[in-house]
Amino acid sequence: MPKVLAAVVQTGTEGIDAEATLAKAEQLIAECGARGVKVAVFPEAFIGGYPKGANFHIVIGSRLPVGRDEYAAYVSRAVVVPGPEVTRLGDAARKAELFLVIGVIEREGGTLYCTALFFGPDGSLLGKHRKTMPTAAERLCWGFGDGSTLTTVPTPWGPLGAVICWENYMPLLRTAMYSKGIALYCAPTADDRDSWAATMRHIALEGRCFVLSACQYLTRDNFPVDMQNAIPEENGDVLMRGGSLIVSPSGQILAGPVFDSDAILTAELDLEDVIRGKFDFDVTGHYARPDLFNLTVDERMRRPVTHVQDDQASLTPSS
Repeated sequence: MPKVLAAVVQTGTEGIDAEATLAKAEQLIAECGARGVKVAVFPEAFIGGYPKGANFHIVIGSRLPVGRDEYAAYVSRAVVVPGPEVTRLGDAARKAELFLVIGVIEREGGTLYCTALFFGPDGSLLGKHRKTMPTAAERLCWGFGDGSTLTTVPTPWGPLGAVICWENYMPLLRTAMYSKGIALYCAPTADDRDSWAATMRHIALEGRCFVLSACQYLTRDNFPVDMQNAIPEENGDVLMRGGSLIVSPSGQILAGPVFDSDAILTAELDLEDVIRGKFDFDVTGHYARPDLFNLTVDERMRRPVTHVQDDQASLTPSS
């Protein structure tokens, strides 16, 4: 099984300037391609923005008009999948000749989703994963994904997929991904705590997979000016300090974590290490006990409204 050069990109959304953020993504994807990177992972909610510190002026039992205005502004920076922004990201992946995983805020109807998009080196959109469980106050502005986007996509180095931020603390979701044979486990996140690296190392050991985690480096200067930020200014100018890293299936940190700056972290991954690791531990294989424990995953798409029509009802009766 061949080796591959992978990268995690640590950088921040450009405030309210959606075009500047998209152009920044294109430039960084091109830089990864110039370095010979074949798999690049960007942070959670990079396109559209992670609104760290926003509360949309909500208290239990009450919403204010100013909060609705802030939400409308946030929606304006979200992307439709597929759509023109998605096309540009695919073009950037094609020019760089790499697999791309990038966090976006996706809009469908009146709902936003925290989504990871997967692109192939030919520029095609291979799939997406919607965050199944927004964390805490994220539920003020994001909807819930369903099992239909528990996605892995094929690469020459094994299946690639994404588990977003605190989804990584959901043991059953991790197990569902391990069962797909995931080799390149991408973890776009907004968690910049010291403890995050320990979580990524645990997952790499548990899943015997490479873990690629990208977090934003975000300052107040890049926080949207059309949103109130409730984080006290005395806490400093850095809202997210990064902490991106790459971990091997043996739990070894190959790159990072890096804090308090933009960065492109790279590492050469030997995919034979996935096989070597499963010699003594395959969590959904020989180390499982299906006679004791069994997980059922519902991967059906869940639609709130289903229209059923009787074809015969539309026929004009003969005279």
